[in-house]
Amino acid sequence: MDRWHAMRIFAKVAETMSFAETARQMHMSAPAVTRAIAALEETIGARLFVRTTRSVKLTEAGGRYVEDCRRILADIAEAEAAAAGSYATPSGTLSITAPLLFGHMYVLPVVTEYLDSYPTMAAQTLFVDRSVNIVEEGIDVAIRIGNLADSGFTAVKVGAVRRVVCGAPSYFEKHGVPETPADLRSHRIAAPTSAWASPEWRFGGDHRVTIDAVLQSNTNEAAISAVSAGWGLTRVLHYQIGPALLDGRLQIVLGDYEEPPLPIHVIYAEGRQAPAKVRAFVDLAVARLRADRFLN
Repeated sequence: MDRWHAMRIFAKVAETMSFAETARQMHMSAPAVTRAIAALEETIGARLFVRTTRSVKLTEAGGRYVEDCRRILADIAEAEAAAAGSYATPSGTLSITAPLLFGHMYVLPVVTEYLDSYPTMAAQTLFVDRSVNIVEEGIDVAIRIGNLADSGFTAVKVGAVRRVVCGAPSYFEKHGVPETPADLRSHRIAAPTSAWASPEWRFGGDHRVTIDAVLQSNTNEAAISAVSAGWGLTRVLHYQIGPALLDGRLQIVLGDYEEPPLPIHVIYAEGRQAPAKVRAFVDLAVARLRADRFLN
């Protein structure tokens, strides 16, 4: 009998404290259980149980050994589950959450590529500017921007983004370029009113400016649209204005005063035991997001 199977039998006897009950649960004969324990005791050179006609008790050596057996058996089970999850075909429905604009710009293309690769899969997206409880809301994978609290989930860093002040070249020609954060008080500001928005804009070096925004909007897209037309300045995450920076519609100012970049993580539960559908999506998302120039 192989050592792994003998350890399973031993752990079950230690749990039930009965050779007969172990035999019943493991679909074995009682003599086979007895032989397995005797062979294990002979192999390790120690007595594991004190047996009488009425009871079965672990010896001191058996008490120590059973903890090691349980740990080893759990490791084997996890390794087998991880292998099965790695090679099984993804199936079912995958649910993904991400910040609203980030989801539209960066996550949705990954989702559609994933669905093309696995035609039997379906997907549900929840793109919102709030922190989603992935357990309570049944989410498989979350993409988060910002520093993470300790949650016990698996988190893979895929990049980082800057929080930047920007405006159109036409605006700077008429109103000048702010040289310090304090100069923002003399400029027209369009400010999003998202969940994390605050009238106090913080910068590196402990610079802080309370902004009196003339234009407030409930979406970043509206604020970006206004400043792209030369109306004023706004503050957004760098990735949100990537296309506008490339074609020259917007320019970043006060770069020397920026705070440290905010990390981007792909988060999921279960670690190595995650279902195949989750692992396949995470692998694809990590590769695509890490390759994006505006996120790294």
